[in-house]
Amino acid sequence: MTDPTARSAENAAAEADNTAAQAADPSAAPRSDDPVAAARREAAEYKDKVLRTLAEMENLRRRTEREVTDARVYGIASFARDVLAVADNMHRALEAIGPELRETADPKVKALIEGVELTERELLKSLEKNGVKKFSPQGEKFDPNLHQAMYEIQDDKLPSGSVGQVIQAGYMIGDRVLRPALVGVVKAPPKASANSNSQADGSTAN
Repeated sequence: MTDPTARSAENAAAEADNTAAQAADPSAAPRSDDPVAAARREAAEYKDKVLRTLAEMENLRRRTEREVTDARVYGIASFARDVLAVADNMHRALEAIGPELRETADPKVKALIEGVELTERELLKSLEKNGVKKFSPQGEKFDPNLHQAMYEIQDDKLPSGSVGQVIQAGYMIGDRVLRPALVGVVKAPPKASANSNSQADGSTAN
């Protein structure tokens, strides 16, 4: 016949072993989660995923709109540069005709000149209609982002570092530089040498 005392000791030992195993591996312990709390956690996870997806879609929409806008505004940049060469040649041709030649030219030549001037104006209007604008920075402060300095000039009427002469006008497309203006920059006036200053002081003292 089995001793009840021994059986109780065995049961206690088994329970102690189960408790130790559960303490070593919490996942082995029976779970008694509240189904409402579990549902709330799951709902929060789904909400987070939905919000992340919406944010990604909004970023994609904005990026697509920006790319479409850039393509519409700047897509003609290469073509516009080619057209500028035509506009430059027309402008040079008109500048080559001096006032005396205009006055002494026969009516047919005058009509031809007026026709070229009209064509140039219409060409510039068409460019501006498509977002390409001409700028001539005469007298403005030199800006390396907009202007390309070709040489320095002396001009007492303008401050140093300003544009004293525009060799070739620049063009903008949207808010970008399509072609910088070629300019001559006013240089600072030469400073008197120390020798000349000492001579001047000596002459004054005499």
